[in-house]
Amino acid sequence: MAVPPHYDLINHLFTWGLDERWRQRAAMECLKGQPKRLLDLCCGTGDLALRLANMVVDDTSIVGIDFSLPMLRLAREKAKSSMKSGQVTFVYGDVAALPFPDEYFDCIGISFAFRNLTYKNRLALRYLSEVLRVLKPEGRFVIVESSQPSSLLIRRLFHLYMRWFVPPLGRLLSGNRGAYRYLAESASRFYTVDELRNLMLEAGFCRFSSQSLTFGAVAIHVATK
Repeated sequence: MAVPPHYDLINHLFTWGLDERWRQRAAMECLKGQPKRLLDLCCGTGDLALRLANMVVDDTSIVGIDFSLPMLRLAREKAKSSMKSGQVTFVYGDVAALPFPDEYFDCIGISFAFRNLTYKNRLALRYLSEVLRVLKPEGRFVIVESSQPSSLLIRRLFHLYMRWFVPPLGRLLSGNRGAYRYLAESASRFYTVDELRNLMLEAGFCRFSSQSLTFGAVAIHVATK
């Protein structure tokens, strides 16, 4: 899968630069309890993994995993300019069969890729079972993802923005119409907090909490094994 031109820039433009703030909040959530082993799931170009690397102490290890080799190449290029890039390892792998031992990670984070694993995806429960397998007991799965605002007015404005602004701009800047049409559709139709809680508990997580950001258009969810 090719990476759309200006991939990171487009994401910043769509979110008015707020994605950096949301990712920072997610990284802070990942670091609660001082985990020693962290996984950035579906790491893409490595933004969450590299942010974590610059926030942790020296004996913490961080792994980023993705199914897209072009994304991983970009992540490794970005890591070269990071002060603590030596603490991050980027690996190729499939979420359906994570290449890690049972109960290996203290915390797993995922940044704006959870929709790809769960939105109309018949393998959603298989992916979540793999996350559970590699998490230690009481390990935490931190998800920062688009959400559904509770206010009907804000929800409608959010959906209009996603459907009428995101696909045309994405096509203009990247030439990839399909990818940004999918982004708009999946974000507009993604789970409510209650629906996501039900999914995570059904998958086998013991506890689930959510924190809404930016009027509910984005949320940080924490599922505990």
